[in-house]
Amino acid sequence: MKKIENRAVVCFLLALVLAAGMVVFLFRYLTQGGDWASSAFNRHLYNAQGQLTAGTVLDRDGDVLSSAENGARTYYDSETVRKATLHAVGDLQGRIGTGALNAFAGRLTGWNLLNGAFDADRGGELTLTIDARYNYEAYQALNGRAGTVAVYNYKTGEVLCMVSAPSYDPLSVPEDIETNPRYKGAYVNRFLSSVFTPGSVYKTVTLTAALENLPDIESRTWSCTGSLRLGEETIICSGVHGEQDIAAAFANSCNAAFADIAVELGAETLRKYTEQAGLTASYGLNGLTTAKGSFDWALDSGRLGWAGVGQDKDLVNPCALMVWMGAIAGGGRAAEPCLILKSRNVIPSLPHWTRKTGVLINPSTAERVAELMAGNVEKTYGSSRFPNMDLCAKSGTAEVGEGAAPHAWFAGFLRNEDAPYAFVVLVENGGGGSRVAGDVAARTLDVMVNGYEK
Repeated sequence: MKKIENRAVVCFLLALVLAAGMVVFLFRYLTQGGDWASSAFNRHLYNAQGQLTAGTVLDRDGDVLSSAENGARTYYDSETVRKATLHAVGDLQGRIGTGALNAFAGRLTGWNLLNGAFDADRGGELTLTIDARYNYEAYQALNGRAGTVAVYNYKTGEVLCMVSAPSYDPLSVPEDIETNPRYKGAYVNRFLSSVFTPGSVYKTVTLTAALENLPDIESRTWSCTGSLRLGEETIICSGVHGEQDIAAAFANSCNAAFADIAVELGAETLRKYTEQAGLTASYGLNGLTTAKGSFDWALDSGRLGWAGVGQDKDLVNPCALMVWMGAIAGGGRAAEPCLILKSRNVIPSLPHWTRKTGVLINPSTAERVAELMAGNVEKTYGSSRFPNMDLCAKSGTAEVGEGAAPHAWFAGFLRNEDAPYAFVVLVENGGGGSRVAGDVAARTLDVMVNGYEK
């Protein structure tokens, strides 16, 4: 009798282990089945060259950016469009980690819980939020220079334009891509995966902190003689701006005034507002994680002055900066960005659900910052460059080392009811932010708002 009881206990324990194993397997199947199906080892869906032979990638207008035909992949017939959309679509070798062919392979295989990879010849359809025409214009506007251009709808989160350069034609990979400096960082999506010195676009954060912590900020003036001595550092300005209030200092992008404000605010206050703005956070775009910005706040007064104007060790991710622009436009919060509009399997995907950020800026402060950014366009950048646009913007010229040309930034948003777009433009070693990056933004936004010439 005792032996029977012992055997029963053993059988019961084995049954528990089996049940637990089945639960674990079922959980992994539900959560990772798509990854299993899309593994490059699956010769049912990949050819001998490791190319995914199922699935179609489309832009938001339904233009086919990449599809599988006869056991191989094809791309859009325009070489420039292929280059402009490379970091969104992906390459044949899987080196572009943010490309749909790599990052969203599970959706392209046509895999689903009921039938597995239901159609190996056709696969699934994945419609991205980007518009190939906008990417084309942005890529052309960069004109061979390294950098990134991105525009998104800060109400819906849909990324309409996402360009990273340098790029290359996935159907004709340069033989010297690994050694030619022209292609340095070509595999990296600069918008999602890189961080850069922000320069004066960071002054939007310093301005936000000043408006909320310095009660007399709107009535004060600063005298700019072209430089300011802070501790062991000399803060150099772009010009001699003379006597100016906060609006003029912001429009002039006066380093002397904003470095002085940064020291008055203190490192802890700037740290708080930088983190609140989301510039040290990471965003997830349908599973793609952005790089986090970083800042050093253990600073003496001179370095703190430089940090307050976006220099020193300040580093920001372009996507996070774009979302920050969207939050100012949205009265404190913005939609979190996304790259997938819809996908088709046996069962169509559910409609896109917009997720919002937390409060990145106080609504009343956001309204005032937006007014001052609109003033920048009117007083400094030239509103005629941006026809039919209610534009709010801030330029940046970020020094990145002795002997190197500065990075050029231009970031902001539109308040047009039918074009609620936030954007960021970075031209690496491009020079002046307003002139160089501003021109790239103007060309891209013009097509998006005013359309193509007939």
